[in-house]
Amino acid sequence: MTGLQAGLKNRHLSMIAIGGVIGAGLFVGSSSGIATAGPGILLSYALVGTLVVLVMRMLGEMSAANPTSGSFSAHADRALGRWAGFSIGWLYWFFWVVVLAVEATAGAKILEGWIPAVPQWGWALIVMVVLTATNLVSVGSYGEFEFWFAGIKVVAIGAFIVVGGLAVFGVLPGVDSDKAGLDNLTGHGGFLPNGPGAILTGVLLVVFSFMGSEIATLAAGESEDPQRAVTKSTNSIIWRIGVFYLGSIFVVVTLLPWDDKSIAEQGSYVAALDSLGIAHAGQIMNFIVLTSVLSCLNSGLYTASRMAFSLGERGDAPKAFARTTSRGVPLVAIVASVVFGFVAVFFNYKFPDSVFLFLVNSSGAVALFVWLVICFSQLRMRKIIQAEAPEKLVVKMWLYPYLTWATAALIVFVLGYMLTDTEHDGRETVLLSLLVAAVVLVIAVVKQKVGGGRAGLAAAASGEERDKVKTG
Repeated sequence: MTGLQAGLKNRHLSMIAIGGVIGAGLFVGSSSGIATAGPGILLSYALVGTLVVLVMRMLGEMSAANPTSGSFSAHADRALGRWAGFSIGWLYWFFWVVVLAVEATAGAKILEGWIPAVPQWGWALIVMVVLTATNLVSVGSYGEFEFWFAGIKVVAIGAFIVVGGLAVFGVLPGVDSDKAGLDNLTGHGGFLPNGPGAILTGVLLVVFSFMGSEIATLAAGESEDPQRAVTKSTNSIIWRIGVFYLGSIFVVVTLLPWDDKSIAEQGSYVAALDSLGIAHAGQIMNFIVLTSVLSCLNSGLYTASRMAFSLGERGDAPKAFARTTSRGVPLVAIVASVVFGFVAVFFNYKFPDSVFLFLVNSSGAVALFVWLVICFSQLRMRKIIQAEAPEKLVVKMWLYPYLTWATAALIVFVLGYMLTDTEHDGRETVLLSLLVAAVVLVIAVVKQKVGGGRAGLAAAASGEERDKVKTG
């Protein structure tokens, strides 16, 4: 057993940090948000983006002081107790193995469209096997794959923003885009055509596309300079969200009127490209979405396996999860995560409207639970770091503790608002996620009680042995 190795270079970490922010959800899920909130979806993205920046700042503070593959789960373990680290670690793992199935299916649909000779389930299998092999070779090969996947996404979105922006301002040569213009923001029923309440409904639709921004803090434990990597990714999150999310969505809603039928039919980014008359726009976008899907799969498998490894190390998962190969790869943790991913893919094909829908909804609110735990961990962890090693506070949460409390309150408010949302499955998602969280929490408390009792018996037994030695 050699433990994890520092196989990730700084360029890998930079791209993992950027790529983690750009999930496939940005391309796939934005059209429903635009249909719900109109151009006001920009405010929904800005609100969630601000929330993510604040949460990542807190996580950055804790991870820069103590970089570990368990990230927020390990911090929660120390700051709030074993039950918290156990619960949030397993919930996060569950979230990512369900994501594996969602992304594998999304990728398979695109690939089947290109090569119909291979059935969709066959493509899902091929994609999962290839990326499992990549993760099993070494952490460096995962980093290399992610470097190129994320690179394609970044270049594509950058080009989309530049080309779209030029078209909006009427300076793109050879393109006659009669629908483009800033008046799309206020025409067609105004900036908030469905009223201010739609901003919050938009938040519910876009919040899950931001999950993944925390991956850089998990990966930092396997980098050459963990503290520098965490500090860099934390400090750059503002421009990453500003450019990739707000920038690209701004271009979409200014290139086309928000109520244009093509947005719902083709997807927001494809429709926006099509409006410019760019040849093969749909296929170009499909290639970019496929890259995002593969990137998300690659990172999801990495993230789930490293969380399983960390849980194994702390005794909250089978000890085998914490074993690594000579290359520093947690083999059992990766295989266990993939097996559950395959089971979820099977459910997606066999019982898409029952079992798989339950899995997706019951993991849906986990992102918000994770963010909430990060808030409460940081409140406690700041005091611990200040008492033990104040020099490690290289990244600091702004306006501590007030902004931390405000962020936690906003997350609770969003969860509460989701309970009122029956139209987009918000209530079902929160209730099912709370049910799964409650089950995990009960297991954590029982485990801690049993573990505590055993530890007490062991301590008492060793105490009796000492007494015997003394009296003997």
